[in-house]
Amino acid sequence: MSDVINAHYSVLTRAEKQLAATLLDNYPVSGLGSITTVAENAGVSTPTVARMVQKLGFRGFPDFQQRLHQELEATISNPISKHDRWAANAPGAHILNRFADTTINNLRATLAQLETAEFDGAAAMIADRKRNIYLVGGRITGALADYFFTHLQVIRSGVTRIAANSSSWPHYVLDMRKGDVLILFDIRRYEQEMETLARIARDRGVEIILFTDQWGSPVAKSARRVFRIHIEAPSAWDSSVIILFAVEALIEAVQSSIWDETRDRMKTLENLFDSTRLFRRPL
Repeated sequence: MSDVINAHYSVLTRAEKQLAATLLDNYPVSGLGSITTVAENAGVSTPTVARMVQKLGFRGFPDFQQRLHQELEATISNPISKHDRWAANAPGAHILNRFADTTINNLRATLAQLETAEFDGAAAMIADRKRNIYLVGGRITGALADYFFTHLQVIRSGVTRIAANSSSWPHYVLDMRKGDVLILFDIRRYEQEMETLARIARDRGVEIILFTDQWGSPVAKSARRVFRIHIEAPSAWDSSVIILFAVEALIEAVQSSIWDETRDRMKTLENLFDSTRLFRRPL
Protein backbone atom coordinates (compact mmCIF):
# COMPACT_ATOMS: atom_id res chain seq x y z
CA MET A 1 0.00 0.00 0.00
CA SER A 2 2.88 2.39 0.70
CA ASP A 3 3.90 1.82 -2.92
CA VAL A 4 0.41 2.90 -4.03
CA ILE A 5 0.71 6.12 -2.03
CA ASN A 6 4.15 6.85 -3.45
CA ALA A 7 2.97 6.11 -6.99
CA HIS A 8 0.15 8.68 -6.73
CA TYR A 9 2.14 11.27 -4.77
CA SER A 10 2.73 13.61 -7.72
CA VAL A 11 -1.01 14.06 -8.41
CA LEU A 12 -1.96 14.87 -4.81
CA THR A 13 -2.81 18.35 -3.60
CA ARG A 14 -0.65 20.08 -0.98
CA ALA A 15 -2.95 18.98 1.85
CA GLU A 16 -3.13 15.46 0.47
CA LYS A 17 0.67 15.30 0.27
CA GLN A 18 0.80 16.40 3.91
CA LEU A 19 -1.58 13.55 4.74
CA ALA A 20 0.44 11.07 2.66
CA ALA A 21 3.64 12.05 4.46
CA THR A 22 1.99 11.50 7.84
CA LEU A 23 0.68 8.09 6.79
CA LEU A 24 4.08 6.99 5.48
CA ASP A 25 5.94 8.29 8.53
CA ASN A 26 4.55 5.55 10.80
CA TYR A 27 3.12 3.20 8.20
CA PRO A 28 0.76 1.34 8.48
CA VAL A 29 -0.18 2.13 12.08
CA SER A 30 -0.84 5.81 11.30
CA GLY A 31 -3.80 4.86 9.12
CA LEU A 32 -5.56 2.52 11.55
CA GLY A 33 -7.49 5.11 13.61
CA SER A 34 -10.83 6.67 12.75
CA ILE A 35 -11.00 9.01 9.79
CA THR A 36 -11.25 11.93 12.23
CA THR A 37 -8.14 10.80 14.13
CA VAL A 38 -6.16 10.29 10.91
CA ALA A 39 -7.16 13.76 9.71
CA GLU A 40 -6.27 15.43 13.03
CA ASN A 41 -2.88 13.70 13.22
CA ALA A 42 -2.05 14.96 9.73
CA GLY A 43 -3.43 18.44 10.31
CA VAL A 44 -5.95 18.17 7.46
CA SER A 45 -9.73 17.94 7.15
CA THR A 46 -11.72 14.70 7.02
CA PRO A 47 -12.88 15.48 3.44
CA THR A 48 -9.19 15.63 2.46
CA VAL A 49 -8.73 12.09 3.81
CA ALA A 50 -11.82 10.87 1.93
CA ARG A 51 -10.69 12.48 -1.35
CA MET A 52 -7.16 11.14 -1.14
CA VAL A 53 -8.11 7.50 -0.55
CA GLN A 54 -10.43 7.71 -3.56
CA LYS A 55 -7.54 9.04 -5.64
CA LEU A 56 -5.60 5.98 -4.54
CA GLY A 57 -8.29 3.77 -6.03
CA PHE A 58 -10.39 2.86 -2.98
CA ARG A 59 -14.18 3.18 -2.66
CA GLY A 60 -13.79 5.06 0.60
CA PHE A 61 -11.94 5.19 3.90
CA PRO A 62 -13.34 1.87 5.24
CA ASP A 63 -12.09 0.11 2.08
CA PHE A 64 -8.68 1.77 2.47
CA GLN A 65 -8.47 0.79 6.14
CA GLN A 66 -9.48 -2.80 5.45
CA ARG A 67 -6.53 -3.06 3.07
CA LEU A 68 -4.24 -1.67 5.79
CA HIS A 69 -5.47 -4.29 8.26
CA GLN A 70 -4.85 -7.07 5.71
CA GLU A 71 -1.36 -5.78 5.04
CA LEU A 72 -0.56 -5.45 8.75
CA GLU A 73 -1.75 -9.01 9.35
CA ALA A 74 0.46 -10.27 6.52
CA THR A 75 3.42 -8.31 7.85
CA ILE A 76 3.35 -9.54 11.43
CA SER A 77 2.12 -13.08 10.87
CA ASN A 78 4.31 -15.67 12.57
CA PRO A 79 5.59 -18.88 10.91
CA ILE A 80 2.74 -21.04 12.27
CA SER A 81 -0.05 -18.79 11.00
CA LYS A 82 1.78 -18.40 7.66
CA HIS A 83 1.99 -22.17 7.28
CA ASP A 84 -1.69 -22.64 8.13
CA ARG A 85 -2.71 -19.98 5.58
CA TRP A 86 -0.68 -21.57 2.81
CA ALA A 87 -1.76 -25.11 3.73
CA ALA A 88 -5.44 -24.16 3.57
CA ASN A 89 -5.03 -22.89 0.02
CA ALA A 90 -2.31 -25.24 -1.23
CA PRO A 91 -2.83 -26.50 -4.80
CA GLY A 92 -2.42 -30.15 -5.59
CA ALA A 93 0.85 -29.71 -7.51
CA HIS A 94 4.11 -31.02 -6.08
CA ILE A 95 5.88 -28.69 -3.65
CA LEU A 96 8.76 -28.27 -6.10
CA ASN A 97 6.39 -26.87 -8.70
CA ARG A 98 4.65 -24.63 -6.20
CA PHE A 99 7.97 -23.24 -4.99
CA ALA A 100 9.19 -22.73 -8.55
CA ASP A 101 6.00 -20.89 -9.52
CA THR A 102 6.14 -18.69 -6.43
CA THR A 103 9.82 -17.88 -6.95
CA ILE A 104 9.25 -16.88 -10.57
CA ASN A 105 6.29 -14.71 -9.58
CA ASN A 106 8.35 -13.09 -6.82
CA LEU A 107 11.11 -12.34 -9.30
CA ARG A 108 8.70 -10.79 -11.80
CA ALA A 109 6.98 -8.68 -9.15
CA THR A 110 10.30 -7.50 -7.72
CA LEU A 111 11.76 -6.55 -11.10
CA ALA A 112 8.55 -4.74 -12.05
CA GLN A 113 9.01 -2.42 -9.04
CA LEU A 114 12.81 -2.12 -9.05
CA GLU A 115 14.04 1.00 -10.81
CA THR A 116 17.32 0.51 -12.69
CA ALA A 117 18.42 3.95 -11.47
CA GLU A 118 17.97 2.76 -7.86
CA PHE A 119 20.03 -0.36 -8.59
CA ASP A 120 22.78 1.58 -10.41
CA GLY A 121 22.88 4.17 -7.64
CA ALA A 122 23.39 1.48 -5.00
CA ALA A 123 26.13 -0.18 -7.06
CA ALA A 124 27.93 3.15 -7.48
CA MET A 125 27.79 3.81 -3.74
CA ILE A 126 29.25 0.39 -2.93
CA ALA A 127 31.97 0.73 -5.57
CA ASP A 128 33.10 4.16 -4.34
CA ARG A 129 36.49 3.52 -2.71
CA LYS A 130 36.16 6.73 -0.68
CA ARG A 131 33.35 5.14 1.29
CA ASN A 132 33.73 2.41 3.89
CA ILE A 133 31.09 -0.30 3.66
CA TYR A 134 29.35 -1.90 6.65
CA LEU A 135 26.93 -4.83 6.47
CA VAL A 136 24.44 -6.14 9.01
CA GLY A 137 21.59 -8.63 8.96
CA GLY A 138 19.01 -10.07 11.31
CA ARG A 139 18.26 -13.48 12.73
CA ILE A 140 17.60 -15.02 9.30
CA THR A 141 19.05 -12.41 6.95
CA GLY A 142 22.41 -12.44 8.73
CA ALA A 143 23.39 -15.26 6.37
CA LEU A 144 22.73 -12.95 3.39
CA ALA A 145 24.87 -10.23 4.99
CA ASP A 146 27.66 -12.80 5.46
CA TYR A 147 27.44 -13.85 1.82
CA PHE A 148 27.51 -10.27 0.55
CA PHE A 149 30.40 -9.40 2.88
CA THR A 150 32.53 -12.36 1.74
CA HIS A 151 32.31 -11.22 -1.89
CA LEU A 152 32.72 -7.51 -1.24
CA GLN A 153 35.79 -8.18 0.89
CA VAL A 154 37.44 -9.69 -2.19
CA ILE A 155 36.23 -6.96 -4.54
CA ARG A 156 37.42 -3.94 -2.56
CA SER A 157 38.97 -2.81 0.71
CA GLY A 158 37.21 -1.04 3.56
CA VAL A 159 34.42 -3.58 4.09
CA THR A 160 33.23 -4.52 7.61
CA ARG A 161 30.73 -7.15 8.73
CA ILE A 162 28.93 -5.87 11.83
CA ALA A 163 28.61 -8.56 14.52
CA ALA A 164 25.21 -10.03 15.31
CA ASN A 165 25.42 -8.92 18.94
CA SER A 166 23.65 -5.55 19.01
CA SER A 167 25.41 -4.53 22.23
CA SER A 168 28.63 -4.17 20.21
CA TRP A 169 27.08 -1.96 17.50
CA PRO A 170 28.07 1.38 19.08
CA HIS A 171 31.71 0.34 18.61
CA TYR A 172 31.14 0.03 14.85
CA VAL A 173 29.19 3.28 14.65
CA LEU A 174 32.10 5.00 16.40
CA ASP A 175 34.25 4.43 13.28
CA MET A 176 31.60 5.35 10.72
CA ARG A 177 32.21 8.58 8.81
CA LYS A 178 29.92 10.83 6.82
CA GLY A 179 29.39 9.28 3.38
CA ASP A 180 30.08 5.70 4.49
CA VAL A 181 27.53 3.06 3.50
CA LEU A 182 25.55 0.75 5.76
CA ILE A 183 23.98 -2.21 3.92
CA LEU A 184 21.16 -3.50 6.10
CA PHE A 185 18.87 -6.53 5.69
CA ASP A 186 15.51 -6.41 7.52
CA ILE A 187 12.43 -8.41 6.55
CA ARG A 188 9.26 -9.21 8.50
CA ARG A 189 9.08 -9.60 11.53
CA TYR A 190 11.20 -6.45 11.60
CA GLU A 191 13.83 -6.31 14.32
CA GLN A 192 13.69 -3.26 16.57
CA GLU A 193 17.47 -2.97 16.91
CA MET A 194 17.81 -2.49 13.15
CA GLU A 195 15.72 0.67 13.21
CA THR A 196 17.82 2.06 16.07
CA LEU A 197 21.10 1.27 14.29
CA ALA A 198 19.85 2.85 11.06
CA ARG A 199 18.76 6.01 12.85
CA ILE A 200 22.01 6.61 14.71
CA ALA A 201 24.07 5.78 11.61
CA ARG A 202 21.99 8.18 9.50
CA ASP A 203 22.47 10.90 12.12
CA ARG A 204 26.25 10.51 11.59
CA GLY A 205 25.86 11.06 7.84
CA VAL A 206 26.02 7.38 6.88
CA GLU A 207 23.99 6.43 3.79
CA ILE A 208 21.89 3.30 4.11
CA ILE A 209 21.08 0.67 1.50
CA LEU A 210 18.16 -1.44 2.73
CA PHE A 211 17.10 -4.89 1.57
CA THR A 212 13.54 -5.48 2.79
CA ASP A 213 10.28 -7.10 1.74
CA GLN A 214 7.34 -5.80 -0.25
CA TRP A 215 5.74 -4.30 2.88
CA GLY A 216 8.82 -2.35 3.89
CA SER A 217 10.87 -2.30 7.09
CA PRO A 218 10.61 0.85 9.26
CA VAL A 219 14.30 1.31 8.36
CA ALA A 220 13.11 2.55 4.95
CA LYS A 221 12.51 5.96 6.52
CA SER A 222 16.26 6.28 7.10
CA ALA A 223 17.49 4.63 3.89
CA ARG A 224 18.97 6.27 0.80
CA ARG A 225 18.34 3.22 -1.39
CA VAL A 226 15.63 0.62 -0.78
CA PHE A 227 15.26 -2.79 -2.43
CA ARG A 228 11.66 -3.97 -1.85
CA ILE A 229 11.75 -7.66 -2.64
CA HIS A 230 8.83 -10.09 -2.74
CA ILE A 231 9.52 -12.90 -0.29
CA GLU A 232 6.31 -14.88 0.30
CA ALA A 233 6.49 -18.63 -0.28
CA PRO A 234 4.21 -21.66 0.26
CA SER A 235 5.94 -22.32 3.56
CA ALA A 236 6.09 -21.30 7.20
CA TRP A 237 9.21 -19.33 6.19
CA ASP A 238 9.72 -16.45 3.83
CA SER A 239 11.93 -16.97 0.79
CA SER A 240 15.38 -15.37 0.43
CA VAL A 241 15.86 -16.47 -3.18
CA ILE A 242 15.09 -13.11 -4.80
CA ILE A 243 17.05 -11.20 -2.16
CA LEU A 244 20.05 -13.35 -3.05
CA PHE A 245 19.38 -12.68 -6.74
CA ALA A 246 19.55 -8.92 -6.12
CA VAL A 247 22.70 -9.31 -4.00
CA GLU A 248 24.49 -11.34 -6.67
CA ALA A 249 23.49 -8.86 -9.38
CA LEU A 250 24.96 -6.06 -7.26
CA ILE A 251 28.15 -8.08 -6.70
CA GLU A 252 28.66 -8.34 -10.45
CA ALA A 253 27.83 -4.68 -11.04
CA VAL A 254 30.31 -3.53 -8.41
CA GLN A 255 33.19 -5.79 -9.40
CA SER A 256 32.78 -4.91 -13.07
CA SER A 257 32.91 -1.19 -12.35
CA ILE A 258 36.23 -1.46 -10.45
CA TRP A 259 37.61 -4.56 -12.14
CA ASP A 260 41.26 -3.46 -12.24
CA GLU A 261 41.44 -3.20 -8.46
CA THR A 262 39.35 -6.33 -7.99
CA ARG A 263 41.56 -8.38 -10.33
CA ASP A 264 44.69 -7.36 -8.39
CA ARG A 265 43.05 -8.26 -5.10
CA MET A 266 41.94 -11.62 -6.50
CA LYS A 267 45.49 -12.42 -7.68
CA THR A 268 46.88 -11.61 -4.25
CA LEU A 269 44.17 -13.66 -2.57
CA GLU A 270 44.84 -16.66 -4.82
CA ASN A 271 48.53 -16.52 -3.88
CA LEU A 272 47.54 -16.48 -0.22
CA PHE A 273 45.28 -19.48 -0.79
CA ASP A 274 48.19 -21.30 -2.42
CA SER A 275 50.54 -20.51 0.44
CA THR A 276 48.05 -21.76 3.02
CA ARG A 277 47.00 -24.75 0.89
CA LEU A 278 43.39 -24.00 1.57
CA PHE A 279 42.13 -25.64 -1.61
CA ARG A 280 43.09 -28.94 -3.16
CA ARG A 281 45.27 -28.58 -6.24
CA PRO A 282 44.15 -30.28 -9.45
CA LEU A 283 46.04 -33.48 -10.25
